[in-house]
Amino acid sequence: MRLLRRLLLSVLLVCLSVAGWQWWSYGHRVLVADGAEAAFDVPRGQAGPQRLAGVLQQAGVPVSSWQLAAALRLRGDAAQIKAGNYLITGPATLQDVLGELVAGQQEKGRLLTLLEGWRMRDIRAALKRAPELNDTLSALSDAEVMERLGVAGASPEGRFAPDTYAYRPGSDDITVLHRALALQQSRLQAAWENRATDSPLKTPDELLTLASVVEKETGHELDREMVASVFINRLKKGMPLQSDPTTIYGLGEGFDGNLRKKDLRHPSPYNTYVHRGLPPTPISLPSMRALQATARPARSDNLYFVARGDGRSEFSADLASHNRAVNRFQRKAGGQPLKGTAAAAEAAGAASNHAPMRQNHE
Repeated sequence: MRLLRRLLLSVLLVCLSVAGWQWWSYGHRVLVADGAEAAFDVPRGQAGPQRLAGVLQQAGVPVSSWQLAAALRLRGDAAQIKAGNYLITGPATLQDVLGELVAGQQEKGRLLTLLEGWRMRDIRAALKRAPELNDTLSALSDAEVMERLGVAGASPEGRFAPDTYAYRPGSDDITVLHRALALQQSRLQAAWENRATDSPLKTPDELLTLASVVEKETGHELDREMVASVFINRLKKGMPLQSDPTTIYGLGEGFDGNLRKKDLRHPSPYNTYVHRGLPPTPISLPSMRALQATARPARSDNLYFVARGDGRSEFSADLASHNRAVNRFQRKAGGQPLKGTAAAAEAAGAASNHAPMRQNHE
């Protein structure tokens, strides 16, 4: 009995020593070195210890899930961790890191926002305008930028996550793009792994490309999955996508804002009225919601949609129903072409089998 008591006392002392060391480490062990930075994104609804530890580890912060779980339990404020894009500047302990996550300190320093639907030219302009951000890219071509980012040969369109990024004054613009690239790759991989089993998309790049089209075609958040289903259904049937935004992208800088019948016959590889299948590359920055909707679209038989004039779209499974919808919403618009659609062209019989889509370009 005396031996058992000694053994239990020894175990208790060891546990207390370990706990004491961990508590000391929580407030004193430096996880982000002095002068170093750790940049990471905390997604909404994914702040559990295991996921959060994975996010921190990818950013170079050496903390295990059990250490994080213990610290959060002792703090009692795990539910207050805020989603966002963080930039932690060292020296920083686990206490410092968790304190910033709870306080939402991602807004320290300067901020740069990349918007969904943007093209590479818009990203370049935003980087150029960003205060106290060193310009290292404006003299480089898009191909040279992608080479510096370690993805030589890839199109820059769609490759960067639309989000708000904190940066330290005096940082280089390439560092922000590195973070946006890594975040988009992470979001794309998550969407790809969760894709519908019957998806006709063969690679993550195909998912990214179609999601960029869905992003430009969606006028209202509630329509996103249904818009994605129209394009997925068309791919499955071998129908051309017939998307205005892809065709406009192919017209380049010469597009004046008015899509004409002759433009629908333009031989650009991005003209999805002429060419079946996906365009060669993405055409815009797709949001995480667009990626998710494209990976798992709504279940429907719809092949057409037209703008209703109130921000929403009207969906149809057959051409006759679609033509009735076009006529109905054309009348609502007082006989004028609905802004951002090819509805007028279809109503006039210019392309009687295409789906007049919503332009969401700037």
